[in-house]
Amino acid sequence: MFSTHALGLALLVAAALGSFVLCVQLFCVWLHHRRQARVAPESNPSRPLKSISILKPLCGVDDDLEANLECFATLDHPAYELLLGVKDTRDAAYPVAQAAVARWPHRVRLVVQQGEPGLNPKVNQLITLAAAARNELLLISDSNTRVEPGYLEEISRTFEDPRVGCMSHPISGLGEQTLGSLMDNLYQCTSAGAGQISAKLVAGQDLVVGKSMVLRRSVVDALDGFRAVANVLAEDFVIGQWVTRRMDLRSVVARAPVYNVSQKKSVKTFFKRYVRWSIIHHTCIPTPLYLAQSILNPTPWALLGVMLSPSAEALEAAGAVVGVKLMHDVAVFQMMRPGQRTRWVTVPAVLLKDMLLFAAWVNGLFARSVDWRGHSLRVMAGSHLVAPPSALPAPIPLSAPLAAAEPENRGELLVG
Repeated sequence: MFSTHALGLALLVAAALGSFVLCVQLFCVWLHHRRQARVAPESNPSRPLKSISILKPLCGVDDDLEANLECFATLDHPAYELLLGVKDTRDAAYPVAQAAVARWPHRVRLVVQQGEPGLNPKVNQLITLAAAARNELLLISDSNTRVEPGYLEEISRTFEDPRVGCMSHPISGLGEQTLGSLMDNLYQCTSAGAGQISAKLVAGQDLVVGKSMVLRRSVVDALDGFRAVANVLAEDFVIGQWVTRRMDLRSVVARAPVYNVSQKKSVKTFFKRYVRWSIIHHTCIPTPLYLAQSILNPTPWALLGVMLSPSAEALEAAGAVVGVKLMHDVAVFQMMRPGQRTRWVTVPAVLLKDMLLFAAWVNGLFARSVDWRGHSLRVMAGSHLVAPPSALPAPIPLSAPLAAAEPENRGELLVG
């Protein structure tokens, strides 16, 4: 049986191992950053670009939503459409979407959700949006994102390879004006985005993240459409697995990033989001892997190690771990946001973020219920959702299939 001293030393060793992995991850992000700076987006006028339908579910007014929509409505790509989805006309995003349709009528359409076939509200919208889309490539894009020029061209060129069935983008973050948003963008850069890049370079694994995910319509249809994941909370993770395991197709991580725009989130909102995310994450992977991944947040383990085995040597080791973690997060944050200024407050924000993420991770070991857009839902294995009868919404029958839009009125409102 381990003594308290032995347990403390074991935690310090685990934290040191996590620090080494973070150094490898930092090198991977640096290498990716250098390659991205050297390689210009491919452009060959003789090769036509593929047509793309951008499916963008809306729910409420995200930070700077109007500018986010403008970014996507004005992309330099000759053949794409932007479909904005809302659950119903009472959504606060509805008038913002109407204004976008009026401003870019030949590019943007507004689609109101038809029925409520599942418990995942985002997938419910995707079912209707996919039915209204006109193109073979379906790009699922969160409403709080922005992208760089060349974003759609890289997608088009990637899908010239018939073996590619799915594509996702590394996540970065920008726009923070509050501490909660700073921690949110830190997480997006230093955990989500850096994890995608390092998994690709070190293990050859393409991690699919639904903030920006592209699928062939033929692949979606072969998987029984988005209805197949209507009761799955981590639909992006599940779809990515199905594409590679069921369809035997490639899932690709793009070169260009997608930027999560978070400006005015509170610390409470940040914590609640990652409490929910930890529960989802644990239901998607085996518990041993969930436990092992915690060393990528080594600071709490190092501090616990010092508390259990206090000594000058242990304190020095913990200080080194904290230093490596701070160096990793600040450096990755800067590289993932070229041209953005990194302020001094980033350092204490990293420490607070890591403590809150650790608390969320501990909760994810045991909790299985989440509050999701007004509903209390239980998350089962594979992030499958179950709701108590009292929490289920009244069923809404699906209307007839959406009629094809007239070519001369591409900005019309699609309301069932």
